[in-house]
Amino acid sequence: MQPRIPRQSAPEQDGRPPAAAADDAGLSDELAAVVSGARRRAVRDGDRHIDTAHLLHSLLEHDRDVHAVFGDGPQIARLLGYLVQRTIGYGLRWQGAVEDSGAVPVLRDGEGFSPLAASAMEGASRRAARRASRCGDPRARGIDLLAAIVADPQARAVEVLARAGIDATALRARIDQRQDEYAGGGGGGGGGGDTAF
Repeated sequence: MQPRIPRQSAPEQDGRPPAAAADDAGLSDELAAVVSGARRRAVRDGDRHIDTAHLLHSLLEHDRDVHAVFGDGPQIARLLGYLVQRTIGYGLRWQGAVEDSGAVPVLRDGEGFSPLAASAMEGASRRAARRASRCGDPRARGIDLLAAIVADPQARAVEVLARAGIDATALRARIDQRQDEYAGGGGGGGGGGDTAF
């Protein structure tokens, strides 16, 4: 039987923060924690790949900037409810199927990511590289990954957002409008409120 996703690295197994791995991969410490959380969730759910819904769920759990961009209204509670229920509800049809819209090239294994999730990770790195000219830090952050995830309407995360009543296009526009607030990074998480999308 083929393993579903790669085994955890040594830093993840012994519980130490993956800071060195984050630097090597061009990820902030916060985003490295998000990826580790998504990997654990995929293993627990019995999924073959880390998909964009795993990444979205982990972003909401680990990154205050990402949580803040959604606000504190009822939609965030609905969104988290859908994400939690993926293994017992509508998400069951995803099991055994690869998340791939056909709009992105199928990448090399991508560390156990679905093609769409691997593309989103690369998109986050590209977004961070563009921002580096302004703030000097080229490491991808959670908000970069969120922006990249919602860019593909075929992503599972976008389907979950739609079910929760959150418009992915409006969310992406909100991220882009506030991108300078996130340039300092660090998961600071200002903003909030009950913004509706």
